Amino acid sequence: QVQLVESGGGLVQPGGALRLSCVASGSGFSIYAMGWYRQAPGKQRELVARIIGSSTTNYADSIKGRFTISRDNAENTFYLQMNSLKPEDTAVYYCNAATGTVVRTTGIYWGQGTQVTVSS
Repeated sequence: QVQLVESGGGLVQPGGALRLSCVASGSGFSIYAMGWYRQAPGKQRELVARIIGSSTTNYADSIKGRFTISRDNAENTFYLQMNSLKPEDTAVYYCNAATGTVVRTTGIYWGQGTQVTVSS
């Protein structure tokens, strides 16, 4: 069993910044990929950013150049640095992790979500 806990959401003005954190806990697992998703009211959940291994990243076009995903293997933690936030970034953000290897996924896990609100 792997638990993912997000933190760092909140209210921020347009143009501001937030850093979301996701801490993975448990035992007997290895995360090979992780990502951030978001869901706004009336919209489906969408991929924001993901990282596979230590270097391969993918970003949604809507946030490319503004958000950065990273991981800290020593702490089993990964982050989403969000800069130049826009009102349309308002959503509940969920962290996601895949355990196993790139060729054999053993589990998919989701955090509980953290609210990000961008408003003046």
